Amino acid sequence: MTTFTLKEKLSHLFSLPVIVAALGYFVDIYDLLLFGIVRVPSLKDMGLDVDVAGTVILNAQMIGLLLGGIIWGVFGDKKGRLSVLFGSILVYSVANIACGFLPQINFGDKVTIYAILRFIAGIGLAGELGAGITLVSESLPKELRAIGTSIVAGFGLLGAVVAQLSVELAGDWTIAYFIGGGLGLLLLLLRVGVVESGIYQDIEEQESIEKGNFLSFFTNKVRFIKYLKCIAIGLPTWFCIGILALMGNQFAPELGIETINPGKAIMWAYIGISFGDFSSGFISHFLASRKKAILYMMGFTIIGVSLMLYGGTSTENMYYFYCAWLGAGSGYWAMFVTVGAEQFGTNIRSTAATTIPNMVRGFLPIMLFFFDSFKVSIRVIDSAAIVGIATFIIAIYATATIEETHNKDLDFVE
Repeated sequence: MTTFTLKEKLSHLFSLPVIVAALGYFVDIYDLLLFGIVRVPSLKDMGLDVDVAGTVILNAQMIGLLLGGIIWGVFGDKKGRLSVLFGSILVYSVANIACGFLPQINFGDKVTIYAILRFIAGIGLAGELGAGITLVSESLPKELRAIGTSIVAGFGLLGAVVAQLSVELAGDWTIAYFIGGGLGLLLLLLRVGVVESGIYQDIEEQESIEKGNFLSFFTNKVRFIKYLKCIAIGLPTWFCIGILALMGNQFAPELGIETINPGKAIMWAYIGISFGDFSSGFISHFLASRKKAILYMMGFTIIGVSLMLYGGTSTENMYYFYCAWLGAGSGYWAMFVTVGAEQFGTNIRSTAATTIPNMVRGFLPIMLFFFDSFKVSIRVIDSAAIVGIATFIIAIYATATIEETHNKDLDFVE
């Protein structure tokens, strides 16, 4: 194993690919979570049903993420990682700016238009993390990969905090959309100096190597099972965000709390996630294991979920405290995406790293479906608990049985 001086470590960890990927993910998260933060005020402002219309629009964004993950993942393996970093941010920046003009649109059904714009934004948002993690993973020495990707995600996830603060300070949800879109367009200027991954360049001109074949995940049994396990590992993260934080207002009556602001719940969850993502890389590095780091953090999250739902949460601030707790525990997001990138060869690595997190996001509508179905006959708290138990069981099994990739050499093809 190669050893590095402190100066060499800092040089690698704060290189241009890492900085640009971190800033890109920051803007990506800002725009990704913005609808969840402005969902209630934006829908009320336009006279729309917060719960029904909100679910339709959120599902449209998540389906866009699912589709976009496939599009950008394939594109990243066929045309290079940088092409995705440029193209995806342009798509979601324009879509977010358009969302800011929704109150001025006087034709058509507002719910449909809002849903279409969030669908387009979802397609754009799908490419950022996977391409960034792939580029950083292939650019850094294997000994520093975990820390490098944690820096990207840990800093990037603070975008959710800035999104909430921008909504509060601006006092108008439309301005927050304009800010998000504007930040994305400014970021394009920073990306000019970033160079393509050397590992990818080695196979770029080799026509004999098939690149970006999404269907290849389904034509080989071993590869398919590995792909499913990678997706399963990330499911608890979006259970915590998509149900316990984003739908926090639905838990307030049963907990005896006057109100829970979903925007603040998301903000505190992402403060926790940012801390968790920064920590996960160092934990993995210390334990010399991706799997152990993820399993320990899952256990910490399970304790937090149990206390939030059944531990006597009685105040708004206490709910936010548990959102931060769940965020810190489920902040293995960067580690989970890194594991996905490390499982597969260079010729389909971008496809894997981009589709896997978006498949997880795409499962949110399914989790919401069961959550909404159960709460018709049982309490909201119990409904969430059932969905959570199933999610964690699947994720723990997948983590325990997948291949360990700590210090794995990534210079290989499928």
